[in-house]
Amino acid sequence: MPMDPRTPVLVGYGQVNQRTEDPSVEPVDLMVAAARAAADPRVLEAVDAVRIVNLLSWRYRDPGLLLAQRIRADKAATRYTGIGGNVPQTLVNLACLDIQQGRADAVLIAGAETWRTRTRVRAQGKKTEGTRQDESVPLAPGSDENMPMAGPGDLKIHLDRPAYVYPMFEQAVRIAGGETPDDHRRRIGELWAQFSAVAAGNPNAWSREALTAEQIWQPSPTNRMISWPYTKLMNSNNMVDQGAALVLTSVEKATYLQIPSERWVFPYAGADSHDTYAIGERDEFHTSPAIRIAGNRALELAGAGIDDMDLVDVYSCFPSAVQVAAHELGLPIGDPNRPLTVTGGLTFAGGPWNNYVTHSIATMAEQLTRRPGARGLITANGGYLTKHSFGVYGTEPPTHEFRWEDVQSEVDRQPTRTALVDWSGVGTVETWTTPVDRDGQPEKAFLAVRTPEDARVLAVIPDRGGAAATVQDDIAGAQVRVNEDGTAALV
Repeated sequence: MPMDPRTPVLVGYGQVNQRTEDPSVEPVDLMVAAARAAADPRVLEAVDAVRIVNLLSWRYRDPGLLLAQRIRADKAATRYTGIGGNVPQTLVNLACLDIQQGRADAVLIAGAETWRTRTRVRAQGKKTEGTRQDESVPLAPGSDENMPMAGPGDLKIHLDRPAYVYPMFEQAVRIAGGETPDDHRRRIGELWAQFSAVAAGNPNAWSREALTAEQIWQPSPTNRMISWPYTKLMNSNNMVDQGAALVLTSVEKATYLQIPSERWVFPYAGADSHDTYAIGERDEFHTSPAIRIAGNRALELAGAGIDDMDLVDVYSCFPSAVQVAAHELGLPIGDPNRPLTVTGGLTFAGGPWNNYVTHSIATMAEQLTRRPGARGLITANGGYLTKHSFGVYGTEPPTHEFRWEDVQSEVDRQPTRTALVDWSGVGTVETWTTPVDRDGQPEKAFLAVRTPEDARVLAVIPDRGGAAATVQDDIAGAQVRVNEDGTAALV
């Protein structure tokens, strides 16, 4: 049976690392290099849509226009996204629908960051110089949907960054599993060591030294504790200069452009959804209804199950993100025959802010073409395990059209929890994390506290002495007094 000529196919995938700390190289330069690594000039000139993943290390009025000009895609419409690590997979899902429905023939998705160079230049008291588009250039059309990263309860106690929130999820995973703190740290060290080993074999990974579990979970002068139980090597590494690009076309266009079919990878299906935006409203900190429902729906739409996936890349900003997703999708952790990453993850392969998944999709495509007949699953996560996108890929021609679904209505029917802001009283510790200063001393402790009515309030132990107790002891289920201003003390 011949393929529908409008069938979407991924035909180009390129990645670049810049290690020279050249301040003259900016994100658009890396995107151009990645695009040229993804496809030859003739294919790039045929691109009629350029979609750019949100950048944090540079500001352009329309980065897609600059990229289109540099690759001579003169007729390309441009788009710029909102913020979130889920964005690249969402862009692929949308591009497939646009190609399938005739709204586009060739779509270029690209992103890049020069955060490492920018940070070091600023540390020298200098400013990065580069392309500045004149105000006559209209701002790129696209999404201004930037989800709230914090609710009133979070903001009240300054629980305002991933390095604080994800370790709270991690403690919740440990408590739900009934593990001791030391056993748990050893186990997630082993998980991250497996990721490190994958990065060592990935030519596009930023850090290619294979590390042991002890090197990862044990604090050391080069691996300080950031926020218990996470050392630096359990955090995403955004100190990178990286770019990646993907080219999707219709089968008809790929054939016309004479792109070898050995490079073709088919997106079979996708799904998108989000968990509650306010972390305090989540039913549990160690689960994700959106991952469970959307991930399994993407597999169903592809006509496959999780055991049919030969390759998997689970979004890996922190170990808790991997464990929660693996649990919800039914993926075994630590399987030597199917690691939960194809890249090595955001700690080792590199965590270029919103753009990691462009790299994971590119790496997945490369590996699938080396294993004809194999299938792979990509998961993508934005915020605090908040926004989720999934894609199922393979090299065999699809037996059905590309399928995609937004499953938000089903996710919204799942239980949530009442989050209180101005509450005082005695509750029990549900989970917590303890940020540590550069000298290794606890600074404070953020807590999620269950009230006697089983609602949740977020609180902070502000004094160092009280925070130290949260590291010395396992305080899960301990009594804690919360004041109306959000401060707290163990009873």
